[in-house]
Amino acid sequence: MTFRIAPSILSANFAKLGEEVANVIASGADWIHFDVMDNHYVPNLTIGPLVCEAIRPCTTAPIDVHLMVKPVDRIVPDFAKAGANIITFHPEASEHIDRTLGLIRDSGCQAGLVFNPATPLMWMDHVMDKLDVVLLMSVNPGFGGQSFIPGTLDKLREARAKIDAYEQKSGRRILLEVDGGVKADNIAEIARAGADTFVAGSAVFGAGKDSDPQRYNSVIGKLRDALAA
Repeated sequence: MTFRIAPSILSANFAKLGEEVANVIASGADWIHFDVMDNHYVPNLTIGPLVCEAIRPCTTAPIDVHLMVKPVDRIVPDFAKAGANIITFHPEASEHIDRTLGLIRDSGCQAGLVFNPATPLMWMDHVMDKLDVVLLMSVNPGFGGQSFIPGTLDKLREARAKIDAYEQKSGRRILLEVDGGVKADNIAEIARAGADTFVAGSAVFGAGKDSDPQRYNSVIGKLRDALAA
């Protein structure tokens, strides 16, 4: 299985955001995870399409936009135009999930659903043909630096079983991503539960001294070593 590490810029130094993006990719990250919060669906306010557009020239790596906003449809084309490669959203934030997934794919991006810790996975059952990514939140969304919720492991196993059954029938790949409290000391257990893509914010961007452009090499290396073991 191929594993992907996607540092969340929610924990980056925003005064040096372009450098942060370039440095973390140079240190071995695969994706840039881009958290969008509206102070409505979640109790925090972060960044929008203009910031996505600003960092797009800083890397050729995929930009993975996680929309924690309600409603979602209005802003999807803006992020597609700004350079997003993947756009995921919460089913509770859309009146018509199938339509929103179709809108994302028609905008030229890969599409996915995000499940909060207490959100049942049944939402994915009737839209598997439009899913490229399933993202499980292993914390309650809104703030970085939270601890991994252990019950997510069983939910990952359930999601992996659904994805594997669909892939066997369709031959089409769906990635299983996890976000929240991912660190070197738990990433292997999370992978064994079925995840193949890992969002890590404070664990990566909190490493080392801000003046050292190589500070991310060690922490991303430790994540890779844990996955390899």
